Amino acid sequence: MSAGVTASPGAVALPTWRDPAAWAKTADIFAVLIALSLPWSTSLAGIFTTAWLVTVAATLDIRLFLQSLKRPISALPIALFALALLGTLWSDASWGARLYAVSPAAKLLALPVLFYHYERSPRGMWVFAAFLVSCTLLMAMSWIVAFYPGLALKSGAEYGVPVKNYIDQSQEFALCAVALAYPVITLLRAKRILLAVLLSAIALSFVVNMAFVIVSRTALVTMPVMLALFALLHLKLRSVVIILCMTTVFAGLAWATSPQLRTISGTFLRDYQLYKEQNIPTSIGLRLEFWQKSLRFFAEAPVIGHGTGSTRGLFEQAAVGNIGAAAEVIGNPHNQTLNVAVQWGVIGIVVLYAMWLLHLLLFRGDGLAAWIGLMVVAQNIFSSLFNSHLFDFHEGWMYVLGVGVAGGMTLKARFGETANRPAERAQP
Repeated sequence: MSAGVTASPGAVALPTWRDPAAWAKTADIFAVLIALSLPWSTSLAGIFTTAWLVTVAATLDIRLFLQSLKRPISALPIALFALALLGTLWSDASWGARLYAVSPAAKLLALPVLFYHYERSPRGMWVFAAFLVSCTLLMAMSWIVAFYPGLALKSGAEYGVPVKNYIDQSQEFALCAVALAYPVITLLRAKRILLAVLLSAIALSFVVNMAFVIVSRTALVTMPVMLALFALLHLKLRSVVIILCMTTVFAGLAWATSPQLRTISGTFLRDYQLYKEQNIPTSIGLRLEFWQKSLRFFAEAPVIGHGTGSTRGLFEQAAVGNIGAAAEVIGNPHNQTLNVAVQWGVIGIVVLYAMWLLHLLLFRGDGLAAWIGLMVVAQNIFSSLFNSHLFDFHEGWMYVLGVGVAGGMTLKARFGETANRPAERAQP
């Protein structure tokens, strides 16, 4: 920000560095940078998040912000973090392990701040546009790396994965592909054919990439659910039938022409058989092993759990004297509910599910922001059946950023403008 002076009609001119509107716009720019960097770099996303928190703090009206924390959509993420913090008191893990296990829940504290800020800022859609652009560039890079692996930005990269890993990449691509369905339908109804075709091409490119380059078993499960939600909420029966037929045809073509898709799909049964018959630690076998043991750990301390950071120690004890899949040790049971249940029992499950439910209910209604928010929550819930995505860095920040920005925009649209909100004076 420059050291100049800004002024608005009927307002006293303030130096830029003291003007809440200038700080609000700077915070929005940092939020855009978070969205741009998240698909590519964990470090950059962390740096820009810190910068965003510092700048948005200058825009806060403390009284209004504290009032906003009383809303259940804000209070429950705070409650889940507080539970993680309190859980350190009855855990048997080392203090280093306890404090390390608190950090995955700390990102949830950004949700109330995002709700507050984007209930006042007019630039929330900038963040989603930036994420879409970044994922589109990543998708293009994925195709390039598939043919020229040496151009990957990390050593030992997986096929078609220029950065990070295929799970993170498929989560991004699946979310973008399904989220684009709403604006495509809206543009078609408004007869804006050219832009609708462009967005459709981008969405289809994401899907084709996931069918022929990177196939994620989690995406294979979650995408149909997300598409079904879209059809139920926004399409007439005739349109649903037409799209279902088109989807079936595309799925058949993809199956016939994509060896990668057939290979990944075929591993479901093969991995299960290897685990059950030979105790080999396959991907599916390990998940089943982790879930069975986690249910046993939960039954041992069903009310308040074993405490924060206790999971790895419990798996170490259970692995003693075992071989194969039963001897695997992990600090994450690859299921969000069980991750919470082992550490904080029924109390943790209630808080987690109440948060998910209220965030889903926040996005009932029409509008692009509500649709994006709904898809972010739905994807996190269903993908968390197979991973602890709320506590993972990448998928967790997708949830926090998506729900926080879309939630603030939805609240603004639903309840209108409120007086004495400093960031509202910011100009686009």
